[in-house]
Amino acid sequence: MGCSMTTQPPLDRSRLLELVELVGALASGSAALFPTDTLPALACRPLQAHQLWTLKRRPADRPLILMGADPEELLAALAVPIRADWRAMALRHWPGALTLVLPAQGPVAQALHPGGRSLGLRVPSCPAALALLQLTGPLATTSANVSGEPACLTAEESARAFPAVPLLGPLPWPAAAGQGSTVLAWGEDGGWQVLRPGAVMPGSEA
Repeated sequence: MGCSMTTQPPLDRSRLLELVELVGALASGSAALFPTDTLPALACRPLQAHQLWTLKRRPADRPLILMGADPEELLAALAVPIRADWRAMALRHWPGALTLVLPAQGPVAQALHPGGRSLGLRVPSCPAALALLQLTGPLATTSANVSGEPACLTAEESARAFPAVPLLGPLPWPAAAGQGSTVLAWGEDGGWQVLRPGAVMPGSEA
């Protein structure tokens, strides 16, 4: 079931922005809604990520994900030396429904995971998302639903959950899988740990 629509106003078509317009809105500080291969995303520029917790009414101790189109750009955002294991896993499964949680430091990590020492990264396989991310660079992202509510699955549901946020046109969006990404973390013991099963499960290398 998608997110609740009973108390939300109808979709305002004037909030549908084409690709270049939405890039400009994000650059000016706005949040945005766009499709991915798993679930629709609520996003903004990384150093403005604080607004996503407010929009979602989500506890600030729950980290956000850095989503991008270029694996090397995402890995660079960790601001730590990159292990060959991390790059190999990323290149094996990206673009795709796998989020890698890796050791991180610096301003981007602190903006998306305040007080933490890790950062979740993903390259989606949705062409519309990749086209946007190629122009914006990496974005802070989270699923497009109010905290505690069921996941939104469509542009219409996402827009009704966040009536002040512009969304990527045109409609309809590509169909989402309806399941969140698998979340795989690099543990302190130097191995992979599955934090959340999801749409993709790595093989024995995990």
